[in-house]
Amino acid sequence: WDGVLPDCWLLVEWPERAEAPTDYWLSNLPADMAIADLVRLAKVRWRIEHDYRELKHGLGLDHFEGRSWPGWHHHVTLVTAAHAFLTEQRLAPKAPGPASLSTRSSMHSRTP
Repeated sequence: WDGVLPDCWLLVEWPERAEAPTDYWLSNLPADMAIADLVRLAKVRWRIEHDYRELKHGLGLDHFEGRSWPGWHHHVTLVTAAHAFLTEQRLAPKAPGPASLSTRSSMHSRTP
């Protein structure tokens, strides 16, 4: 170590109508990195937290109570595979479904 600390950048989110900044991030990424990329990377935290919550609560990541490394590894592998499948299904283009057949609108009233 040469005793010189790397440059750090402070990224601040200050919404237009807010009286003060709302979020702060420190970054050691290169100075020539595009601001849009910095913002995208800063905001990816929400996605990570969402996925982790889904892994724990929706898929049972935190349900393992075994004591062996192979057992834990097996459990985490299955949960990860289930998460990958659900993510793929969620992102896959949806095939158009059959047209809704509304019989009510095509039936004639029998009342005079």
